[in-house]
Amino acid sequence: MYVITDQLKNLGFSINTLNNIIQRNNNKRSFNTLEYFCIYIIIEDITLEVENIPHPIKGGHIAFVGPQKQIVFGETKRGEVYIIAFSSSFYERSGKDSMFINSRLFFNYDSDIFIAPFENIKEMNVVFMGRMHNFQHKDESLYVSAAHNAIERLILDAFLHIPAETLKKDIKFDYLHYVNRFKVLLQRDYKKAKKVSHYANELNITPRKLTEMTEYVLGKTAKHIIIEKLINECKKSLSFSGSNISEIAYDLGFSDEGNFSNFIKKHTGKNPSEMK
Repeated sequence: MYVITDQLKNLGFSINTLNNIIQRNNNKRSFNTLEYFCIYIIIEDITLEVENIPHPIKGGHIAFVGPQKQIVFGETKRGEVYIIAFSSSFYERSGKDSMFINSRLFFNYDSDIFIAPFENIKEMNVVFMGRMHNFQHKDESLYVSAAHNAIERLILDAFLHIPAETLKKDIKFDYLHYVNRFKVLLQRDYKKAKKVSHYANELNITPRKLTEMTEYVLGKTAKHIIIEKLINECKKSLSFSGSNISEIAYDLGFSDEGNFSNFIKKHTGKNPSEMK
């Protein structure tokens, strides 16, 4: 996500203001979430770009973004955005915790971000800056417990905004866990690995088992999900990048422009030049 703090390295958790993060990174506003789960507490209006898609967010909202996502923060007047980052090893202490971070808050299959409102901005300032600051300087074990409780509270509040039918859906938890890990790996490796076998090997399961899991959870084969991801990235690059088609093809891991064009034509019915 950024040049990470010692606290994030050592504890697996950190909370910072957006201004601090930007200053720490030579005033750059573009970051990658890496292996961390991120919660952004939005106090003032901001546009948050996630995977090249802009999301205008009004103050008084919380945004949840999963691992391996490219983020760009828009300009703000005061920089009143709090950034919470934590690892799965920091948060997962029970089956309930695993369910929370594998939920649609961080793995929203319709979008790369989940946004939920919150009402009491003053309370957020007290809880997530004042109280956490006090615990941090008092005792590390208390600070870690307070951080875990604070994250859980934000997650529980956001769960109120997930449709009930989604929460009640009967999903095998182990399948959900593997499919979410597959999506994180795909986000990381799609430029260099385009075969199901690569991701199955990373997960220590067979390609057939991975496809069985993706079909159960998402209603799509693993191969279809990889192709879908590549097509989306191709479309974004062709629409937003200033690079030429040959450069885009190389950046997305295709051996040459011809293979790239054939791939696009096969799956969209259009030539890259028509989409540029």
